[in-house]
Amino acid sequence: MELGEDVTNAVLDDWRTAPIDERLRATLGFLEKLTLDPDGLTPEDADVARRAGASDAALEDAVHVAAAFNIIDRVADAVGFEVVSRERFFAGARTLLSRGYQ
Repeated sequence: MELGEDVTNAVLDDWRTAPIDERLRATLGFLEKLTLDPDGLTPEDADVARRAGASDAALEDAVHVAAAFNIIDRVADAVGFEVVSRERFFAGARTLLSRGYQ
C-alpha cells in the first residue's frame, strides 16, 4: 500500500474516514486509545485490531513507534523546540544533500 501526500493529509485530517486499509485504521484506533486513555486500554482493543487484520507484530511495532514519538514530542515541548517552515526544511535538506553533515 502506497501512502501519497493526499492520503497522508487525509489521515492527518481524520484517520477514521481516510482512504486507508482497515488494518491501518484499526491500528491507529488502538494507538489513539493507548495515547489518550492508556488506563482504559484492554485486550479487547487489541482484538479489534486483530480482527481487522493487524498482526501482533504490527501492533507491537506501532506501539514502539508511538512510544518513541511521544517521548520525542514531550522532550521537544519541554525545551521549546519549534518546527521550521516547509521552505526552511527544504532549504536545509538541499544544503545537507549538497554538503553533507560537517
